[in-house]
Amino acid sequence: MADVVLLANPKNLRRNKDNPRLIFHKDDLEALQKSIASQGILVPLTVFKDARGFRLLDGERRWRCAIKLGLSQVPVIVQPKPGRLQNIMMMFAIHHARKDWDPLPTALKLLDLQKEFARRNQREPTEAELAGLASLSRGEVRRLKKLLALPADYRQELLDELEKPRSEQILTVDHVIEATTAAALLRKQQIVDEAKEDILRRAIMGKFRSHVIKNTVAPRKLARLARAVGRREVSLLTARKVVDKLITLPKYDIDAAFRESVEQVDFEHQIEQQTVRLTGLLNEHRSRGYETSSALVEELRKLVEVIRKTIGGN
Repeated sequence: MADVVLLANPKNLRRNKDNPRLIFHKDDLEALQKSIASQGILVPLTVFKDARGFRLLDGERRWRCAIKLGLSQVPVIVQPKPGRLQNIMMMFAIHHARKDWDPLPTALKLLDLQKEFARRNQREPTEAELAGLASLSRGEVRRLKKLLALPADYRQELLDELEKPRSEQILTVDHVIEATTAAALLRKQQIVDEAKEDILRRAIMGKFRSHVIKNTVAPRKLARLARAVGRREVSLLTARKVVDKLITLPKYDIDAAFRESVEQVDFEHQIEQQTVRLTGLLNEHRSRGYETSSALVEELRKLVEVIRKTIGGN
């Protein structure tokens, strides 16, 4: 049986408090409003009836535009009233494929879904159960939980950023997650303490804002630094030195920190290997009793000068 489409006054509709979408970008709404003004609402809103009238399940952007345009009627499809848990699940199911959904508001609503499940079942949902309830993959659930683990002031900062027009947004959820993960790994290796961990995270986010760091995944090089310290390939002193530069020097970026720590160690390891090989060849040359040519002598003298400068520089 086909859904019955009714006409309702948009002023008699109310938003759904369980809608994971909290941010409605002005430029998107203006584009949709122009479309509705010229063609009308082509896809009916989905609602359910409660004690105070109709509440939205799907179509809040269309409803907001209808109110702004002063429309007296909008097409609606009325669904049976869901319970709280079912309501949140339906909101996720309706919207989860929308590409323009912002992840942080979604994460906050996922927390509500988790709490409602726990209240009804007297236990926390497993990751698989939560993913099924929210019509998300387990990977998406893990990513959203990372956002929930952020300090409240970081979450608020991201929400404030989302309120801006898209063209003015700089700091993203991915920037904060990458900075947070890197700083946490450095603390795990005792390169920074808890207080400096937050200072470093703030410094990285500030450099994303100022475009000193342009690559979103650049902080992953700090994760490589943490692993190198754990394997004793990079000294704790060297790691702390480059991290302090990241915090204190405005133009110093993660690539520079990597060059002066992990990359330098890798390069010096290659020099060590080549030096061992060259020493072996020279010893073999002597053992064979070869007469040293003037060309080889000249190159060895150049090498001695380079070695002297390298050792002298340290």
